[in-house]
Amino acid sequence: MDLQTLKFARSHEWVALQGDAATIGISEFAVKELTDLVFIQLPAVGRRFKQGESFGEVESVKAVSDLYAPCSGEIVAVNSKLVDDLGPLSSDPFGAGWIIKLKIDDPAQLGALMDFAAYQQFCDAEAH
Repeated sequence: MDLQTLKFARSHEWVALQGDAATIGISEFAVKELTDLVFIQLPAVGRRFKQGESFGEVESVKAVSDLYAPCSGEIVAVNSKLVDDLGPLSSDPFGAGWIIKLKIDDPAQLGALMDFAAYQQFCDAEAH
């Protein structure tokens, strides 16, 4: 996936937009910060979420972190393979490690998210 085309939330979710569908996951930075992942809670297909609302959680040996919807919409797919194997979140966070797919309500909401360069600066500042 071309990172330059992704949008990023301050809570470290990424969004890849294809028409009115958005694929959402968590960034490599977030996975490294969490370290050893042990559990993920995924939402049900058909559920609706508002921008900023928690749609699930990921648990590591260090902490439990909520996953936040970077835009409003309806869940049309979940990556249920992650329930049995969290490896793709670490090995391929922008590909096989996708978490949900949303049919988004308002693509304009993505305008509030960061592009890759801004997200890199945000992560650099957060790491120090």
